[in-house]
Amino acid sequence: MKPLDPRLLRDASAVRTFLAAGAVLGILQTALTVAFAFVVSGAVVAVVDRHPERLAGHLVALAVVIALRSALGWALEATAARTAVRVKSQLRDRLVDAIVSRGRTWRAAQSSARLATLVGPGLDALDGYFARYLPQLILTALATPLLVVVMFTQDVLSGVIVVCCLPVIPVFMILIGWTTRAAQDRQWDRLARLATSFLDAVNGLSTLKAFGRERRQVRRIGALTDDYRVQTMKVLQVSFLSGFALEMAASLSVAIVAVFIGVRLVSGALGLETGLFLLLVAPEVFLPLRLVGANYHAAADGVAAFEEVAGVLEQAPDGRPPVAVRPPTPPAAAAASVVLRGVSVAYDGITVLGPVDAEFAVGEVTAVTGPSGVGKTTLLAAVMGVVAAAGSVTWRGSDLPPARADVAWAGQRPGLLSGTVESNVALGASGDSVASDEVLRALRTAGAEDVDVATVVGADGSGLSGGQAQRVAVARAVYRVRTTGARLLLVDEPSSALDPAAEARLVRGLREVASEGVAVVVVTHRPAVAASADRLVAVEAPRATRPAVVGAPGSTEVNA
Repeated sequence: MKPLDPRLLRDASAVRTFLAAGAVLGILQTALTVAFAFVVSGAVVAVVDRHPERLAGHLVALAVVIALRSALGWALEATAARTAVRVKSQLRDRLVDAIVSRGRTWRAAQSSARLATLVGPGLDALDGYFARYLPQLILTALATPLLVVVMFTQDVLSGVIVVCCLPVIPVFMILIGWTTRAAQDRQWDRLARLATSFLDAVNGLSTLKAFGRERRQVRRIGALTDDYRVQTMKVLQVSFLSGFALEMAASLSVAIVAVFIGVRLVSGALGLETGLFLLLVAPEVFLPLRLVGANYHAAADGVAAFEEVAGVLEQAPDGRPPVAVRPPTPPAAAAASVVLRGVSVAYDGITVLGPVDAEFAVGEVTAVTGPSGVGKTTLLAAVMGVVAAAGSVTWRGSDLPPARADVAWAGQRPGLLSGTVESNVALGASGDSVASDEVLRALRTAGAEDVDVATVVGADGSGLSGGQAQRVAVARAVYRVRTTGARLLLVDEPSSALDPAAEARLVRGLREVASEGVAVVVVTHRPAVAASADRLVAVEAPRATRPAVVGAPGSTEVNA
């Protein structure tokens, strides 16, 4: 990453505001630095020349300058901290949107642990970049040339000496930056590998236990942890050595300036007040350069993370294939149903679904049936727009997937969160308020009136039976329909763990929801659910295209 990567300006608008504010604060801080040197040198000369009447004025001015410098320093740090929060939020939003837009195939090829590390602690590392490195970079770009100009106005020889010594520090910074970057890249790679290995071990823990191989994973993760620790210590080693080198270069440069000023003071070629002023300003010329090199290490984690974030953002998103040309759907029909024409899905060039022609009418229950693995769940994902699909999906007159606000969804896995049953059901709608009456009504509709809303549920629905968890998930989707006005309810295998009586209550509830002006689509293997539907869509494995027939139970729409 460059000192100020143009991609950061493009991907996070908050950076531009910070640069403008930082420039103003940096100029003011530089002016106060010159004022500080001027007041201190004047105070010392007043003491040496025995003019106590002038000393009081200098001391008051010194106090004011110190107070203003402190206030400006605080303002710059506060602005940097707020900017860091805003930039991280903007980058997270863009990164999450990019990950979602890449599609299921792209995500399957990525390491979920690496992406999670990138979105979480990776972007958090930008705090150091904005809190320490970037403010110092702004001061270096502004303060150093301005202070050099001030030195030239006071003494040309001192200005020439400073200009000759200044390039030494950037050379050290470049060499140190290369070394730091390589070490930091290795550390980031170790962190990502550690996160990936830990997630893999957790996901496969039951299998490892069954085969008695869990101890090997403990040793493997321990080895990766040690490797990450060693790499982190190497980064710290580079940081300490580079800090020492920069301090040495800056100290020697200031010492050279001081020697020439001292010789000329002794010879009388330079006045005492001017000499003191130059001695106070000279360290300030080198200070921003020295600090920007030292603070680069604080920003190294964020720099490495942003490089990877920028790589994800710059990838071309998985665009949808061209929409098939078809006769326009009449507006009335479009407003009353979801219409699919030639919808097909392919992963890595292999067609896994379709083409499918279907219609999910508002006010009706449509059952999607077919053998396992033929793409029934994929069909619902294509309707929601979460997978790239060829063909067209028309909803309310637009050739687009339904908006998220129009869809309520209950998948094969209940996906319940830790908390009460009531909080899980109310999760189906946005906002903090919970409509308790609607929660109870949604549970009754899903046939889960026997489940106490105060029951505490663990992760993945622990504390409930499989059938209860399924019905709570359906109740959550029903609650969303009734509290947000969603007009499309998609449920995937809602009765696979239910007995016939519970299944019958659930079916009655789904028909009740459909009667409220909602298009209800149910993926099912259960004959009772299919028989109760108003129409069927029978999905088969992809092969040569043939016409599809839409009808009531007993007639089917076939995916060919």
